[in-house]
Amino acid sequence: MNEETARPSEYGPKPNTARAHKPSNLSFAEAANLPAAIITAYQGLERLQFSAGKSILVLGGAGGVGTLIIQLAKQVFGAGKVAAAASAGKLELLRKLGVDLPIDYTKENFQELPEKFDVVYDTVGETEKALKAIKEGGQVITIAGPAIPPAIFLFVLSDGGVLEKLKPYLESGKVKPVLDPKSPFPFSKAIEAFSYLKTNRAIGKLVIHPIP
Repeated sequence: MNEETARPSEYGPKPNTARAHKPSNLSFAEAANLPAAIITAYQGLERLQFSAGKSILVLGGAGGVGTLIIQLAKQVFGAGKVAAAASAGKLELLRKLGVDLPIDYTKENFQELPEKFDVVYDTVGETEKALKAIKEGGQVITIAGPAIPPAIFLFVLSDGGVLEKLKPYLESGKVKPVLDPKSPFPFSKAIEAFSYLKTNRAIGKLVIHPIP
């Protein structure tokens, strides 16, 4: 399979493709954080018909879905420019993921930047502000509704076919799962893991492993 075939020919899952094989280079803990997040990231970009050369702003760029939107936009879809918003301590992570314009949302109002974007992918529920950050004819998609029209709310569909098609990118290391440094949490500390998640300090995804 080459990179050109990584995108499905039509949007949506195919019958009996809810599962996919684990990429051979990933641990079970790394692979466990991928399915929901990477399918969400991919289906949103596909829904927007995102294509090479376009610019994108990712809100919540250091989160589990955000880190994968950045990588897919850059490595799979050929984004011309990737911007992403996060707090100051997470900007270096954004740079390592390939972000061209890291934005510290605690100091800058992304919607007031002179530069506008073809697409804003909102993972944090800021669609009203996101609509002010797009070019004329641009699009906003959100997974953290409500979606203020004309923003699009993404309904994610389970699709193991997407995982199989993205496997070459994962096995080559072009796209990588991002786990918070505190991960994995043992099952006995599941409550602690959820409490940490609510602090909004987590980076990427939290994984509970092993499960008894």
